[in-house]
Parts: sequence; structure tokens; C-alpha cells
Amino acid sequence: MPRPTSRLCGVVVRGPLEPFIEAYREELHRRGYTPRSVVSALRQVARLSCWLESCGVPVAQLDDARTEKFLAFQRAGGKYRSQWSRPGLRCLLEVLEELDELEPGEQTSLSSPTEKLLTSFAAYLVSERALAAGTIRGYVYHARRFLDGLPAGICLAEVTAGDVTAALRREAGAFSVAATQNFRAGLRAFLRFCFTEGLVALDLSGAALAVTGRRRSALPRGIEPDAAHALLRSCDRRTAVGRRDYAILMTQLRLGLRAGEVARLRLDDLDWRSGELVVRGKGARLDRLPLPVQVGEAIAAYLQRGRPRSSRREVFLRARAPFEPIANGTVCSTVRRACRRAGIGEFGAHRLRHTVACEMVAAQVPLVQIAQVLRHKSLQSTAIYARVDLATLRSIAAPWPGAVSR
Repeated sequence: MPRPTSRLCGVVVRGPLEPFIEAYREELHRRGYTPRSVVSALRQVARLSCWLESCGVPVAQLDDARTEKFLAFQRAGGKYRSQWSRPGLRCLLEVLEELDELEPGEQTSLSSPTEKLLTSFAAYLVSERALAAGTIRGYVYHARRFLDGLPAGICLAEVTAGDVTAALRREAGAFSVAATQNFRAGLRAFLRFCFTEGLVALDLSGAALAVTGRRRSALPRGIEPDAAHALLRSCDRRTAVGRRDYAILMTQLRLGLRAGEVARLRLDDLDWRSGELVVRGKGARLDRLPLPVQVGEAIAAYLQRGRPRSSRREVFLRARAPFEPIANGTVCSTVRRACRRAGIGEFGAHRLRHTVACEMVAAQVPLVQIAQVLRHKSLQSTAIYARVDLATLRSIAAPWPGAVSR
């Protein structure tokens, strides 16, 4: 059997992965990898095959943990930096799994009562709370920390309010206020779930008291119009990446979408005839907003001359193979890169959402309408922007006792 080699540079793959290299190469091409990227991925797999052979690890036992060890081995060597690719190794695992070459993973989710409980908790968060996947992972992680921290010999049915308070005190002593607040949110959700399922006799979620810390009462901060124009001008719309970045920034500056809402935007959400788009917000909420002309033109330019050819329905895709939907972090990094190109201080994507709100306040748009645009569930979330209108606040402020009124 001839050894699989690359026609471009003669990549030779020896070892346990040799029989699967052609299937891997075909999958890379199918996912849109360029010929040069295919060569880099093949070279990495060739090193992985030699590493597996030297460690005595068969292909059937290759998994995420072992690929991470291999990546650490590569980093320790300090060579071939341009060929390190975690997505490429993930693609290899998917090919091997499709070929039924990997051993079935251990059923850890069913191996212990704790794992069964956490699996049920995650299902509850999906069906009853409609939380985002990242939030669910965080809540399950906090629930696991709570269970692991219980005193030895205490089962869940014997948990008391004192155990809940003790868990919060441990977190507060070891982590920041923000991290402890996140732990409290996950713990309260877990305790309510346990009460609903009859696992505990009382609803102990109230025992997870609020965690407070010193917070600055800062005004919501938008960016100046000149800074917004500089961000948009920094995008090189002669390139595919520049058109994508321009469309992302324009969408945020005109509609105030959250980073996750931009990443979740789908082709089916764009109603070009009626000039509207559907926003997939927090808690599986769907809202229809007008599609401004500038936003529509920016997205259309990206779809026509920048978006890679893909069967995915998400609007914004990665600029390099594999052409998968962008993550929330890509939206944030897009804003920061634009700040650096424009020569202004870096800030996050949420600052653009504040900008939209502050502009509406300056235009004297009622708070109720601002809440509708920002899709706030409560007017209390929108009320913080009322502090931006300093002129109106000065007109209703009571004079300082003893001061001379002017």
C-alpha cells in the first residue's frame, strides 16, 4: 500500500494514523481548508502519529485529553508554531469517530448519583429556564462545587441552611465578589431544582444570601460619534474580513445587539422584503426589530462578497477554515481590533450597546421605547440610562441645604 503523501510538499504519515490520512484529507477539503492549510494540518497529524507510536497509544484510545497532551508536547518543543491547530485535531477525531475507530467513551454521566443529578439539573435549566449553553455549564459547575464541598457523610436530603451559608462563605473567602455572585446564582437555581424535584424538604434557595461588594456608581458610557466613525473607517472593506467586521460593527452601533445576539444571527432571521430582522436574545427570546438601511447594506455586502461558501445558516462565519459560526468572543475581539486600528482606547462590545442607548436618551426618546429597542424585560434595567441626561436631572434636583439658589 503506497504511503499517503501530500502532492504539494511530500508529507509522509507513518504510524497508527497512516490508514486514515486520506479520509482526513478529504474532510479538510470539504470544510474549506486551503491547500496550504491542508499541508499544515497533515504535518501536525504526522507528528501526532509518531507521538502516539512512541507512547504506545493505539488510535482507538485517542481522545480530547490525549490531543491536549500532544499540544502541550508541541508547545514544550517550541517548533512548528504555524502548524499548531486544535480545530485540525478536532476534525481528525470526528473523522475517526465517523469511521468507528474510537473506543466508546465512558458513560461517566451515568456512573454515579452525582452525575445523574447534575445531568437532570442541566436538562431542567434547558426545558424550564431556557438558559444559554454557557450559563448552563456555569450553573452545573457551581452545583458540582457545592456538592463536593458538603461535609463527609451528608447526603443531599440532609442539607441545611447552614450548609448553604457555609458554602457561600468559602467562596467569598477564596474568590472575588463577582465570582461569588455567580456561584450564588448557580447555587440558588440548583436548590430550587432540588426542591421542585422533591430531593429536599424545604426550598433552601433563600438561604443563599446576596453577596455585595463595593461598586462604583458610574454613568453608562457610550462612545463619541467621531470614535464610532473611526471604528467603521478602520475596516478595510476591500477584503472579506473587513466586510465582515464592518457589518458586525454597523449592526451593533445601529441596533445595540449583544455580542451573543450578533453571533446567533441567522440568514432566516433577515426579512429583506419587510425590512426587519429577528433577534435571538437571552432566555430563547425572539424579537423583531426594523432593519436599518445601513445595516442591511453592510450585511448584504458581506453575504455577496465576503462570506465563505457554507451550508451553515448563521450569518457571520469564521474567516478561515473550518468555516463555522463565529463565537461571542469573536464579536468582542472584532471591536477591540477595530479600536487598535482606529488608534483609540480599547473597550468591549457591550460599550456599543451603551452607545445606542445614550444616543436615544440624548434624542429624548422615552425610556419605554428605549427598553423595547434594547429588549429589556424590566424598565429598571433601562432606568440606569436616565442618569445620562444630566441637564434634565439638574432641573429636578433639590437645592443643597444652605446653598444659594441660582
